[in-house]
Amino acid sequence: MIAAKTKDLHKLYYTGTLEVPALKGIDIEINHSEFSSITGSPGSGKTTLLNILGCLDTPSNGQVFLENNNVSMLSPDEQADIRNFNIGFISQTFLLVPTLTIFENVELPLLVQKKLSAGERKEVVMNMLEQVEISDLAHRKPAEINGGQKQMAAIARAMVKIPKIILADDPTANLDSRTSELIVNLMLQFNKKTKTTFIFSSNDPVIMKHADRLIKIHNGKVESDEVSCLYI
Repeated sequence: MIAAKTKDLHKLYYTGTLEVPALKGIDIEINHSEFSSITGSPGSGKTTLLNILGCLDTPSNGQVFLENNNVSMLSPDEQADIRNFNIGFISQTFLLVPTLTIFENVELPLLVQKKLSAGERKEVVMNMLEQVEISDLAHRKPAEINGGQKQMAAIARAMVKIPKIILADDPTANLDSRTSELIVNLMLQFNKKTKTTFIFSSNDPVIMKHADRLIKIHNGKVESDEVSCLYI
């Protein structure tokens, strides 16, 4: 089953009157439950592609499908529903709300969904914080914990609603190699347990060595698309 697919995807940005092409006809298919990474040098278009897959940006031309749903044809409100219910996001800058506790940050996606009672949310959030081994930090603010712990909190927030797809933009960029390995192993375990599809934008060797699929983007085009022999 296809989790994410693009057809002849183009993206143009404008700087004054200057037209800047970021994506130039991207065609990719990522299978359900794959642990994939989009690689490429800075400016290659990999983050732009990730943002379009996550309905955070819109293509200039072409189509985007998430589980056979043509999301490029949906309204902004419909795309917001897909983000809220089906997609989790992880960023290299963590994007935690500084005024909220770690518990409250992780709880946010569940509040948006409005599916669980307060008691149910507490149980789900604390269980997730235990899985990422930071339950003892639940009542601290982001400024009171270190970078690795912040990324654990960001991962917990992305995983807590058990989305169909998690999009991770260079999640280990600001971490040491040991912490990177711990975080990638945590995401691998979640991937195997829930069959959630992971799509990274990263050149981190730690992520790349574990990836089922490596899609290399160069100058806005797919240069290579390789599936691991272990995945086959």
